[in-house]
Order: sequence, then structure tokens, then C-alpha cells
Amino acid sequence: MQNEFQLQQNSSPSDGKEEDMAGVWVVFSIVPCVIFLYINCVMLYTMRSKPVFRETSRYLLLYNLLLAETLQMILAQMMSLLNIGMVFMTRLMCLLVLIPTIITTITSPFSLAVMSLERYVAVCFPLRYASIVTVPTTYGAIAMVWAISYANMLIRVIMLMTLDSRPFGQFMDIPCGKNPIFQLKIFSEFESGFVCAEFVSVGLIIILSYVGVMVAAKAASTDKLSANKASKTVLLHMIQLGLSLSSSLVSTILTGLHGKVDVITFRHLRFFLFVCLIILPRCLSCLIYGLRDQIIRPILIRHLRLGIKMLNIQVIHPRY
Repeated sequence: MQNEFQLQQNSSPSDGKEEDMAGVWVVFSIVPCVIFLYINCVMLYTMRSKPVFRETSRYLLLYNLLLAETLQMILAQMMSLLNIGMVFMTRLMCLLVLIPTIITTITSPFSLAVMSLERYVAVCFPLRYASIVTVPTTYGAIAMVWAISYANMLIRVIMLMTLDSRPFGQFMDIPCGKNPIFQLKIFSEFESGFVCAEFVSVGLIIILSYVGVMVAAKAASTDKLSANKASKTVLLHMIQLGLSLSSSLVSTILTGLHGKVDVITFRHLRFFLFVCLIILPRCLSCLIYGLRDQIIRPILIRHLRLGIKMLNIQVIHPRY
């Protein structure tokens, strides 16, 4: 997600039509991001508005995922605007921007794995659920997820300081991105290995959780309605993992297309992939959670309506 917009085209001047189309695509990327950011912020507020959300493990895990994906959305849009605006910065400043971006990107898949395990325990071990999945153990699992992300970033930074001799105070000659900072081949090898291990391990956890829930759903002693809902939830986690994998492949797709298509087509594809594979999944999956949950849905809809109503009042009666 970090470097989808770092690929720069040749410095040949663009005509007015190209600039107009670029402006349209910029607006097309910013508008949905603002809308989805508003929805996610309302979701975050909703998830902290009632004690039941703050004291239930399932909602704590959902809040953690929602927070990570909201931060990803903000950081992705910021990175795209920096690249579109051709904003140059020092290597240290770029690294400081990339650190939270990489950390939150790693956090989401592991959060999905923990959420799948929580549903598996709820269906397959209902009598032991209250003793296994507690608020302290949930916070411990969330801390472990973030610890893995921080450890990955710490390894990158140590490798960068040890292997890369370029000064951190040096201004970059291209906009900030992951590839310009982590240029050495060892970084791409490290990332490829980590991404493969991450998605294989998380994918196996989600698949095994889904199989376990489906087996439990066929058992006579299991609550059929609860098991069916849990299986759909785990299946949604699987779809989310696929979207996360797709977003991580955007930079690879663009790198493969760079130089093989004309500049205008490349720009169109770049913005299209950014909106469809990076911005949209960061909102839709969590919004689906909110609309599916019978406790969250009425509160979320009420908060959304209240926010829209207040926004309309602000527009009709602007403050001078």
C-alpha cells in the first residue's frame, strides 16, 4: 500500500487534456476517501459509545481492526497526495511517514486471524468461551498483533541503518515511497518472505477456523443459528484477507505495467486500483460488520443520520 503512487512517469510535458483527467482522478480518489473516512470515524465513535462495546471481546477486536484500517486509509491518501504534488523530503522524514503506514498494513491480516479464532472458540467451545476469551486475553492478543508489526518495522529500520550508507538528512530526488527508502535487494527479499509467511499463516488460521465452525454447525448439540452466523463472519474474514493481499499486489502490478502502457493509461489504472483495492476495502468490510450486527446497526445508523443532519445544518447556516 505504501508505494503505489511512487512510480513516476517520464518528465515529458502533459497537454491540457491529460492535466484535466489527472484532476478528475484526484477528485475521484479524494471524495470516496473523505466519505469513507467519515463513516469509519462514526463507526469508531459508535464502538466506544456503549459499555457493551468496550467490555465484549468481539467488539474490542472489531474496534482494533477498524482503527488500523482507518489509519491505513488516511496514510494511503496522504502518500498519494504527496506523490501527486511531487513533494520532496529528507529520507528521515519519509521514513517517519512510512513507519505507521507499514505497521498498520501488517496489523490488519493478523487482526483478522485473531477475530476468526474468537468466532471458532465461541462456536466450538461455548461452555469454555467465557474463561478463554476474556477482556484481558483480548487485550493481550491485540498487543501481540501490534508487537509483531512493530518488530517487523524495527528489523527494517535496523537493517536500513546498518546496510544503507546514505545519510538520513539527504533530500530525496523523488517523492516519498517504500522503494526509494528500502532500495537494497535484501529489503525486497525480506518483505517477500514476510508477506508470504504472513498470508499463509493467517490464511490457514482462517480456513481452519471456517472448517471447524462448519463442522460444528452440523453437530446436533450446536446452536445452528449462531454457527451459521459465525461461518459467514469467518468467510467475510477470508474475503478481507484476499482484499488485503490484492492491495499489497497493487505496487507489483503497477511496476509490471510501467513502461509497457502509455502515460495516460498508466495514470488511469493507478488511480483506479488505488480507489478500488486500497480505499474501498478499508471502509466496506467494517461497514458490513456494523450493518450485520444487530447491536451495532441501530446505533450506527442513528449516529450517521445525526452526523448528516448536523452537516446539513452547517451548510445551510454557515458560520461567518
